[in-house]
Amino acid sequence: MSKVIFIVDDEKAISKLLKYWVKDKWDYETEVFDSGEALLKRLDSKKPDLLLLDIMLPGINGLDVLKKIRTKDEQLPVIMLSAQGNVEIALESLRHGAYDYFPKPIDVQRLEPAVKNAIKNYELTKELENLKESVQKEYSFDNIISADKRMQEVFKLVSKVLDNDITVLIHGESGTGKELIAKAIHYNGKRKDKPFIVVNCASIPRELLESELFGHEKGSFTGAHQRKLGKFELANEGTIFLDEVGELEMLLQAKLLRVIQEREFERVGGTELIKTNVRILSATNRDLREAVKAKQFREDLYYRLNSFPIYIPPLRQRKGDILVLTEYFLKKCNQKLDKDIKGFTKRTIKYIYEYDWPGNIREMENTIERCIIVAENDMIDVDDLPAHIKTNEETDFVEQGGGLFEGDNIIPFEKLKEDAIKHALDVTDGNIVEAAKKLKLGRATIYRLMEKYKIENRPND
Repeated sequence: MSKVIFIVDDEKAISKLLKYWVKDKWDYETEVFDSGEALLKRLDSKKPDLLLLDIMLPGINGLDVLKKIRTKDEQLPVIMLSAQGNVEIALESLRHGAYDYFPKPIDVQRLEPAVKNAIKNYELTKELENLKESVQKEYSFDNIISADKRMQEVFKLVSKVLDNDITVLIHGESGTGKELIAKAIHYNGKRKDKPFIVVNCASIPRELLESELFGHEKGSFTGAHQRKLGKFELANEGTIFLDEVGELEMLLQAKLLRVIQEREFERVGGTELIKTNVRILSATNRDLREAVKAKQFREDLYYRLNSFPIYIPPLRQRKGDILVLTEYFLKKCNQKLDKDIKGFTKRTIKYIYEYDWPGNIREMENTIERCIIVAENDMIDVDDLPAHIKTNEETDFVEQGGGLFEGDNIIPFEKLKEDAIKHALDVTDGNIVEAAKKLKLGRATIYRLMEKYKIENRPND
């Protein structure tokens, strides 16, 4: 799609010449305006990829037009043109957000690369904004799948820390979604437009972790051929997420404590104090209280990190989420693998439901992806499950109208569906739109099932 450049100049000879270069020579679409008022009116209905804007215009002048544009769009590239080729006007234009400034008569040989670079930068800026929006959407609360009451309590806690900088410690077993919660805090909070930097403290060799966190100076150790910025510098004004923070050795624990308390640190091999404004989120699958007792973790650091603890319960304690997540991952992996698996046999669902999922949500997603790959029919059968999930395959299994076992009791599938809808309505205070989002169903489906199961919706006061 051809790029569009708006030309704004009341001198017809100049606007005609610019249009010749822009359209005929450089192959851009153009629109020409002879006043700032005409341009501003057009911007209400169409946005160009670049503006060539004269400063000396009848009525509202070019600088005032630029100021008005910047109140609506901070990124649109504007190149200012003026017969008054003095430094003050050039600086004034740049101060108000002009991309560049050209005195008249215009040097088209210099103007062409300026135009191309401005449009390219604008494209990259829009791509970055789109990426930010998609990331923020991906980590919105609507995309964290759960109908379990315990997880709703987690979401309530998360909502309390979005707009402040309190340190948060997220603890729970591996695979429960600790990083997902950390990203939800960042991308829904006041720092969402700033960096989100992840450091896995368990995956980086200990001798390199200090440099990774705090950076190093050139020559500070063998192989340090140039200065390196650490994650705390890169995360400035944003959020740093320290995953598996319980694996930090004592020396780094002391340095981390200083960063939290003083908001400053030194690079490895350096003496300069680096100030930092960064929010710290951390996560662990270890019991840090026991690590403190065993003298493996600093007590003062533990209390600093644990200012606001959030516990993510394992999947085996959230049985109500198993069916919801199973359907979600089936749909997700079908799209990823370009498959059309319809669902699971009742016998398969029994084993999925009764399995403890020690690897939690991560294990479940990987398992369902594997099942879709190996399935030879349009329904996933027991034979498609990994062997370790089928360890109780030979135990008695009774299909009495279809159901799941919980202890010695059979829970009918229809009862599970009914309970899921009732629970979703309960945790959303009777808001059917929000309940539909939680269950990943359409509103029409919710209404149909409510009628089928004779569920009365009584919004909470």
